[in-house]
Amino acid sequence: MGGATSGHRATLATLTPRSRIPPYSERVFPTSLSPSRANDFLTCPLLYRLRVIDRLPEEPSAAAVRGTLVHGALEDLFGANPAERTVESAVGYFARRWEILQQEKPQDAAALLEGVKVDAESAEAVANAIVAPARSLLETYFQLEDPRRLEPHALEMSVSVEMESGLALRGYIDRVDRSAQGLVRLVDYKTGRSPGQGFEAKALFQMRFYALLWWRINGDVPARLELLYLGDGQRLAYEPGTEELLATERKITAIASAISSAARSEQGFASSPSALCGWCSFKEFCPSFDGTPPPMPALPGVSA
Repeated sequence: MGGATSGHRATLATLTPRSRIPPYSERVFPTSLSPSRANDFLTCPLLYRLRVIDRLPEEPSAAAVRGTLVHGALEDLFGANPAERTVESAVGYFARRWEILQQEKPQDAAALLEGVKVDAESAEAVANAIVAPARSLLETYFQLEDPRRLEPHALEMSVSVEMESGLALRGYIDRVDRSAQGLVRLVDYKTGRSPGQGFEAKALFQMRFYALLWWRINGDVPARLELLYLGDGQRLAYEPGTEELLATERKITAIASAISSAARSEQGFASSPSALCGWCSFKEFCPSFDGTPPPMPALPGVSA
């Protein structure tokens, strides 16, 4: 796919007539939902609360920082002429973004440096140690597709739809491709490994979420959804249908309703222990780890 005009950080939105949108203070909670935050709630309601409502600070992880830089390098790669889209160019874009990160976000840079083992303390040795894992991910990307043959319709596209209830659905699509025939493909890069058997549906929920937003904004259902896993070189592809997107919309509405109910419940947002707790930043506030959550703050649209 390709051939359409390339765009960067485009924002699409549908507008509901103001007469049908209640004032912010009267809207039900939550006022917005993204695939990540919806998955947070499904994984652990307390995680959602501490991250979204309390907005407690989290230490950046090396994997997350590296993933952000790799995404940025791929965005830069598609900004170059097709003939210049090589592995070495992509690695160079990663290295450049790493240099910028050290200046603009030293805390994130420190997270990536943590655990890096080098024989020498020279800046060059450290840079090589940082770039090496990214090179492996970028080389895997080039095994999955040839960027020289693609001309994206949009990169890092921000999409937003406001429902009649006032709930805003939001997300960022890594890449949108449009064929000469007008068929649309939504692509998302993952720097981790592909999900195990039986967990594909959870991974595809994010893409169905994006497909729903695209459909509500543009009126056409994307022909194909793709998740590219750079950690193990796997591609998860799916062709959505209208009924599935309507089911996704119902699921999103149900998640928002469950969040609203949790905000009104005396028990509030309960913890849900799982294997993922090992990566959680909020154990000190979690009852499952003998912690105590902070007092619940007041929320717009939620009665005391």
